[in-house]
Amino acid sequence: MRTQAQQLMQRIGYTFRDPALLEEALTHSSYANESNRRLRCNERLEFLGDAVLGFICARALFEQDDGDEGSLTVRRAERVCEKALASYARRIALGSALLLGKGEAAGGGAERASILSDAFEALLAAIYLDGGLTAAEAFVLPFLHTGIPARKERSTDYKTQLQVIVQHNPEEQLSYVLTKEEGPDHDKHFEVEVHLNSNVIGRGSGHSKKEAEQQAAREALRLMGY
Repeated sequence: MRTQAQQLMQRIGYTFRDPALLEEALTHSSYANESNRRLRCNERLEFLGDAVLGFICARALFEQDDGDEGSLTVRRAERVCEKALASYARRIALGSALLLGKGEAAGGGAERASILSDAFEALLAAIYLDGGLTAAEAFVLPFLHTGIPARKERSTDYKTQLQVIVQHNPEEQLSYVLTKEEGPDHDKHFEVEVHLNSNVIGRGSGHSKKEAEQQAAREALRLMGY
C-alpha cells in the first residue's frame, strides 16, 4: 500500500481490512483515465457515501434535536454541503493521499472543494463497506458535531441571511409561496411560507409581500437557532 494511504489510516484512526477499498476511494477519475491499468475511480463509492452520510446525519439530528422537519432539513444541509465536506477533508489532509491525473494535480485538484468533498464521501463509503455502519459513524460523527461555522452576527435582512446558509448545498432550493392576500388596496395583508425544497420551514405576514417574506425567513432562522 502507498505510504500516503497508510498515513491517512493513521490520521483517521481506522485500519482497512481490505486496502483495495481505500485505494478506490482515493482514486480520482482523472487518474483512472490516465492509468494503463484498469482502475476503478471513486465515483461509485461517492454515490454510496452520499447516502450513508445523509442517513447518519439525519439520525444524529433526529436523536439530538427536537426541531421540526424544516429546521432539521436545514441543519442537515449545513453539515453535508460541499463546503462543509471539503473542510472535513482538509482536517485529515485527505488531498495529500488522493490519486489525481497529471493535469488535475498540476491545477491544484488536491485542494479543490468539489474533489475533496467527493473523496470524503467515497472514503466514508469505503469505511462503511469495510467495517459496517458502526465504523462509519465512529469516523464521521465527530465531523458532523463540530462542522458548523460560528454563527455570524444577526442581520436584519433575514432573506439574505437564510439564503447564505442554504446556498452552500446546490441540492437545497429556497422558495417563497404566497398563501393568503386580503384587504383593500390601502390596507393589504399578505401571508407567505418559505419552503426548503418541499418542506415549509417558516411562515410570515405583513402589509407587503416583501415584509411577509422577511418575516417568514426570520421565523426559519429562529427555528434553526440563528
